[in-house]
Amino acid sequence: MDKSLSSLDWSLLQSFLAVAEEGSLSAAARRLRASQPTLGRQIRQAEQQLGVTLFTRKPRGLQLTDIGQALLPAARTMREAAGQMALVVAGQEQQIKGTVRIAASIFVSHHILPPIIAHITRQEPDIAIELAPNDASENLLFREADIAIRMYRPTQLDVVAKHLGDLPLGVFGSVDYLNRKGRPETIEEMLNGHDLIGYDADEQILRGMRQMGLEASRDWFRIRCDNNVVYWELLRAGCGLGFSQTYVAKDDPQVEQVLPDLPIPPLPVWLVAHQAMRQTPRIRRVWDMLTEGLSPFIS
Repeated sequence: MDKSLSSLDWSLLQSFLAVAEEGSLSAAARRLRASQPTLGRQIRQAEQQLGVTLFTRKPRGLQLTDIGQALLPAARTMREAAGQMALVVAGQEQQIKGTVRIAASIFVSHHILPPIIAHITRQEPDIAIELAPNDASENLLFREADIAIRMYRPTQLDVVAKHLGDLPLGVFGSVDYLNRKGRPETIEEMLNGHDLIGYDADEQILRGMRQMGLEASRDWFRIRCDNNVVYWELLRAGCGLGFSQTYVAKDDPQVEQVLPDLPIPPLPVWLVAHQAMRQTPRIRRVWDMLTEGLSPFIS
């Protein structure tokens, strides 16, 4: 290799990291919001500049070669440094205009955020909003999001986090289902006489039930789905009893709450931003309006 990694064009380095971390051109292209052919050309260009082969093709994607694996830590260090530089520059902006990217869960993005974002855009016409619905964590350091709404206390360094409160949860079923199967009056009746809707790979519901003293297991749930929007539609369609955010479910005439006194652990709501960006005027303004807009849903 006759050229160092430091001579590599930054856009090519980003492509290398995306493919290395995603494992395929298609997934990396979605992450970078680029086309797959463009990404393929950039990988070939990076290999030509460095004089090495970075990836080998496998049946289900691309795998790093030994030299590609060896270059990965240095490339990540360069990305972190570039991210810090971008944050410092962006943090100096003084006008309330520009784009703010918000990351939130799919369910919150679908059921809660649209009217809040509509209010933000009415009040601040010079601010553009990018909403990234994703149940995975967005990385604030690398500007994958400017503000994140998370249902757990963040552990990432260099972030500002504010606990807005907790989202109360309840057990719900469709009116049609409850008319057919009856309305349980005890947790024993719910567990023994009803179909339950749970998650598939996600263990959040299981952890919550275990906090309540129930030795729950995956096979307790007749219907399982990790996508919360689809999960909610399964509940509304009458597939069984399931768990949902109380403030969303109570406004739906098609569903009804059961066992309202069941002590279900609530979901904490945290607003998070990188500390270098938190005081940027447009981000500070959206932060404050999100805090206000989310307040009716939390306790």
